[in-house]
Formats: sequence, structure tokens, C-alpha cells
Amino acid sequence: MERKTRNTFQGIVTGTKMNKTIIVTVSTKRNDPLYAKRVGYSKKYYAHDEKSEAGLGDTVTIMACRPISKLKRWRLVSIDKKAIVEKKAEEVEATLEAQEGSAEIVSSKEEAAASPSKE
Repeated sequence: MERKTRNTFQGIVTGTKMNKTIIVTVSTKRNDPLYAKRVGYSKKYYAHDEKSEAGLGDTVTIMACRPISKLKRWRLVSIDKKAIVEKKAEEVEATLEAQEGSAEIVSSKEEAAASPSKE
């Protein structure tokens, strides 16, 4: 007996706080019958991520599977596009301090802020 193809969706990871689970938001557009306009809809799916490799903001493909838990009926197939990770302020400050002359720039800004301005 041949297995039928399963539903697949492409969406953006919006949650990664659970162990081996990601929340994927899939956005679609449909024609509204009353207003005759295209309206955007989004739905969240809980998907199984065995290796916990998907990150927040990644574009992923998920596929329907057998029920894994109360809410999980999807599994991660592939990570299509990784999200750009923003650096934290502490990391940026550390890189600035490592560069030459950064201490001089910071001290000149502090002196300008400390000196009273003439009105």
C-alpha cells in the first residue's frame, strides 16, 4: 500500500521556548466572500524539532505527521532561511572596546556631556 503525500506548510518560527518543539506561524491570503477582498490570515502550528536546530525568526517547512503530543501534529522538514541574529548591546560594546581609539571617542563624548552648555 502506497503512502499518500502529506500536507506541508512554509512559515516563520515564532516560538522556541519548549524542548524539541517550535511554534510556526503560517500566513495565507483568502478572498473574503462578503467584502470581495483578499484578507490575510495566520495560524500557529506546534511542530516537533528533534535536534532543536530552528531559531526564532527562521523560515521553515513543516509536514503533517502522527500525533506526537496533545498539540503537536507537525514535524520540521527543513530550515529554508536562517534569521539574522541581532547582536546584544554588551557584545557591541565589547567589540568597540577591542578596536583602537574607542576609549578616546567615549571619553570625548563624556567630557562634552559633563561640561555645562552656554545658553
